[in-house]
Amino acid sequence: MRKGLGLKNIKKLDKSNMLGLLLNFPLQCRQAKEIAEAAKILFQKRDFNKIVFAGMGGSAIGSDVVRSYLYFESKIPVTVVREYELPAYVNSEALVFISSYSGNTEETLSTYNQAKAKGSNIVAISSGGTLEEYAHKDEITFIRIPKGLPPRCALGYLSIIPLCVLAKLGLIKGINPFINQMVAVLEDLKNKCANPLIGQKDNIAKYIAARLFNKFAVIYSSSIHFDVVATRFRGQLAENSKVLASSHVLPEMNHNEIVGWQNPKRLFKNFVVLMLRDKDINPRVTKRMNVTSDILKKEGVDVLEIWSRGEDLLSKIFSLIYTGDFVSYYLAILYGIDPTPVDRVTYLKNQLAKE
Repeated sequence: MRKGLGLKNIKKLDKSNMLGLLLNFPLQCRQAKEIAEAAKILFQKRDFNKIVFAGMGGSAIGSDVVRSYLYFESKIPVTVVREYELPAYVNSEALVFISSYSGNTEETLSTYNQAKAKGSNIVAISSGGTLEEYAHKDEITFIRIPKGLPPRCALGYLSIIPLCVLAKLGLIKGINPFINQMVAVLEDLKNKCANPLIGQKDNIAKYIAARLFNKFAVIYSSSIHFDVVATRFRGQLAENSKVLASSHVLPEMNHNEIVGWQNPKRLFKNFVVLMLRDKDINPRVTKRMNVTSDILKKEGVDVLEIWSRGEDLLSKIFSLIYTGDFVSYYLAILYGIDPTPVDRVTYLKNQLAKE
């Protein structure tokens, strides 16, 4: 049975105050900029031949934001590694960001040791833990971020800080004006379209959450700049709402998955497709999204569009992410679930620790 989205029910279910973290996210992005500005880089500016990010889960999604944002700007390859091992191409000329919110993620600590052995220039980011101990012992650049958050709620720190560091190293253009614009867009979105005091009619996040209740969400975006949003949205639905979802990107989706939308037809009434849209993506991708939506609607599939906000790219990416975060939060409330705990992740880590 669907629960209500009133404040009384929200306060009853949201025992760890995930809502407070969501509402404070624009402030987190401002704080991230300040932390980065105060950070001391322990290696000299130099020519790098690649930028590599290593992290897992909520700690890695910030790296994906950086990669997606820099698609056309960075002349140096930017990759994100979610693994125990670094690729063979990582060497002494690589700039490696090691991101672990807790500082104890075993896969990420493994990549730290490999990057150190390869002689890479390392920037470690965490709230403490073993990663901080390693970095101080090895005299590696370390940037500490505030503790006490679920890793997925530290996205501002784990994306804005690396962007600012890259700007400080002269690898990208100045980022501060774009951060300021992005924060303003998020504040406006929060206050006018996503705040819990706003009813479902005028609250885009509540409206979409209601449409997703007891449905399977399929998220589509463009592959350039917005693939990170689709990945983040899927992850937030899993961790906050405790529901399965899938995601894919265009144009690739048009070369395989579109054919799969033929069977089993009896299930299509239980699917909702979320199209993440932006007015400035490649016009051919825009055309593909329009045609794809028409095909799906003819199959009886519910298709919803979520449009980016703002004029600059950083604002557009984060406005879609922020909308998705609120959607996942309200969907958890509709299911009568506390959005914060991730019991199966905790169980898995405890089982691995026994070996």
